[in-house]
Amino acid sequence: MSILKRFLLLVVLLIGAALIYLLLAPTKIDPVAWQPPVPPDLTGPYQQNSRLSSTQRLSLGEGKEPEDVALDSAGRIYGGFNDGRIVQLQSDGTQPRVFANTGGRPLGLAFDAQGNLIVADAVRGLLWINPNGEITRLVSGAQDGQFGCLNDVDVAADGTVYFTEASNKFPMKEFTADILEHRPNGRLLAYDPKTQWSRTILSGLHFANGVAVSPDQSFVLVNETGKYRVMRLWLVGPRQGQSEVFIENLPGFPDGISSNGKDKFWLALVTPRNKFLDRLLPYPFLRKVVARLPKFLQPKPARYSFVIALDSTGHVVENLQDPSENCYAEIANVVERDGALYFGSIGESTIGRFALK
Repeated sequence: MSILKRFLLLVVLLIGAALIYLLLAPTKIDPVAWQPPVPPDLTGPYQQNSRLSSTQRLSLGEGKEPEDVALDSAGRIYGGFNDGRIVQLQSDGTQPRVFANTGGRPLGLAFDAQGNLIVADAVRGLLWINPNGEITRLVSGAQDGQFGCLNDVDVAADGTVYFTEASNKFPMKEFTADILEHRPNGRLLAYDPKTQWSRTILSGLHFANGVAVSPDQSFVLVNETGKYRVMRLWLVGPRQGQSEVFIENLPGFPDGISSNGKDKFWLALVTPRNKFLDRLLPYPFLRKVVARLPKFLQPKPARYSFVIALDSTGHVVENLQDPSENCYAEIANVVERDGALYFGSIGESTIGRFALK
């Protein structure tokens, strides 16, 4: 057999082996079919614009992916890196210093009324950090077992901590697997600091993400990233314990959400909807094939800045975007303070700051 024929045979065998792997190899995901709604055009309330082009980058020093951002009562700024460090900046965005190191992956950050930082850590659970940077683990699991991947957190006026478990099946480093599987692996929980117990208050969520308590404490919002929507759970009144859709068919993946304490909920759309993923969602078998592909061949988030504000009825009242290549990309959380928005990101190494006009 000539060298050329041997080479061609080898190529055929390699291609055959690759096809068998893509079609038959074991995979962690067990996907179900879902038909996503047709995404809205970037018109009307989502009209494309470049308002976020003036976003300022505040350096936290060396580190990656400060997903969430929080500000204390003195205006100091905090962001959590993917290596476990939580870095503090002064209110003017200077003098970065390590405030604490959780030893895990700090995602959600929120201060309680006493000035303690509450952290939803994807690895270590729900944490409490006092102003000196000393860490206490509040809870690492519920009555049904250890937490999978905690994501975001907010603190109510009565001290109750509302937090999300994005997935009870996949760790944070495999979050794309949860999106591809598209099963309700997430939930919203509440931690009572008096009893030191946590309980599930809304289950069956598709990648539960950002959480925000309303200013009047009557309801809590939770982002359902896998279904492109935000859910509302009533905490008091005649509908107490009932949930409903707050806004749906968003033009991007909802990540973090926060209340400005007055009249708006700021919602971060970490990346626009992916047309390829939407086409895959009705077909579980094809999603298994995609899950077997190397990471660099799987769907990737687009580089795009996208933030909207919602009123108390779920209507869009602000629309901030930046489609440029040098935009502050993959905004994962938004916090309003003193006429400015502060952004956390999974695509940057800095905190973003945008002056409201």
